[in-house]
Amino acid sequence: MIPFIAISIPVVHMIRKTLETSKWVPEWDKVLSRIWMVAIVFFAFAQISVFRFVADLYGPLIFLVILITVYLLQEHRSARLLALAIVPFVAVYLVSRFARFVAPSFFDSFHEYFVLAETFSALWLLGFGIYASVQNNKGLKQRLKEEEQLRQAEARKAELEHLVVERTTELLSQKETLEKALAELKATQVQLVHAEKMASLGELTAGIAHEIQNPLNFVNNFSELSVELAHELLEEIKKPDLDKTLVQDLVADLTQNQQKINHHGKRAASIVTGMLQHARTSTGAKEPIELNALADEYMRLSYHGLRAKDSTFNAKMVTDFDPAIGKVALIPQDMGRVLLNLINNAFYAVQQRKSAGAAQTAGDQQTESPNKGRPYEPTVTISTKKTDNHIVIKVKDNGIGIPESVKAKIFQPFFTTKPTGQGTGLGLSLAYDIVTKGHGGKMEVQSKEGEGTEFTVKLPVK
Repeated sequence: MIPFIAISIPVVHMIRKTLETSKWVPEWDKVLSRIWMVAIVFFAFAQISVFRFVADLYGPLIFLVILITVYLLQEHRSARLLALAIVPFVAVYLVSRFARFVAPSFFDSFHEYFVLAETFSALWLLGFGIYASVQNNKGLKQRLKEEEQLRQAEARKAELEHLVVERTTELLSQKETLEKALAELKATQVQLVHAEKMASLGELTAGIAHEIQNPLNFVNNFSELSVELAHELLEEIKKPDLDKTLVQDLVADLTQNQQKINHHGKRAASIVTGMLQHARTSTGAKEPIELNALADEYMRLSYHGLRAKDSTFNAKMVTDFDPAIGKVALIPQDMGRVLLNLINNAFYAVQQRKSAGAAQTAGDQQTESPNKGRPYEPTVTISTKKTDNHIVIKVKDNGIGIPESVKAKIFQPFFTTKPTGQGTGLGLSLAYDIVTKGHGGKMEVQSKEGEGTEFTVKLPVK
């Protein structure tokens, strides 16, 4: 019995440590922690022969304590393993006690074997406790390692969150800066587009002013002649001998003058109407218009607009209009801007070449030609042609041409080959958008530096 009492104390200690009773069942752990006191009491009883039977109750008490512990921690795997480990000890103990009370002589004869069996079963239980303690230490180390990794992960997570917050703040700051820059860019773009439209309108107005001067001159001249004819008619009527033939001639001349005044007055009125239509904001609605008349009108207006800036400039204007075109559904104001921009660029190109002092075309310089040696004659040609599916408008000049290196950029917004202050780089971009987006057409350019440029506008016909 004494070996059992001695072994039971470390066994209970191992059970407490292995099953972590202080963590899972702290109140019950307090009871287990005082088992050594109970063991001392029962050890004292075992030394007195009269009370030795009391000491025999220590074994069942320890079994009961272990079974209660296993029951309280039945959800834990270690507790279930403990239940299996205690079976040999319980079996030996029960057999030993049964033999002692039922067959005392048999028990006395084999008492040493029973004690040995109890000792080995207790050692088995103690060994299980040691094994479980070792495994528990490994598990504890693993948990500590995992907890350390978890702490490191949490620290890394906190660091990353801090970096994310800093990066997010930086990106938000950059976003605000970019949005501000974009807003400023859009405002500048609106101003440039407005400036381009105003420049286009100014050029058109200058052309109209020179164009309208011709019919107004006719109106003024024929008005003065009509006044003189009227005075002659009045003087002739006052004569006693009336010359009817002269009167008839004067009335005929006066009638003819009034007809010419009316004709040129209507001509001036049509020019003013065209100016108002161009200045009016586009509604985006297509109207059937005479495309050939529109092109001819803007050809002359553009020429006179350039002449208003440089009175020494002269150029040959060539038109080749297909009469089969008739009326075409277009947005008049927008298509007028396209034609005016292309024709203005053509006149600008031939003016630049003439100003540079070119004496002959690049083709005449390289090949034998009937024109070789002739003075350079600035020429701008506009033509229209109707095909099965398209209306083709071509504006051609024999000016300075476009370098091959910049031809791909010619329709990009804000790109210009003109000197600073002479162009915003939006004219061709706006014209390209009007043709492609506003009318579903195409705009192409062919050019050779030193020989000239040809812009082609293709509009679909429904």
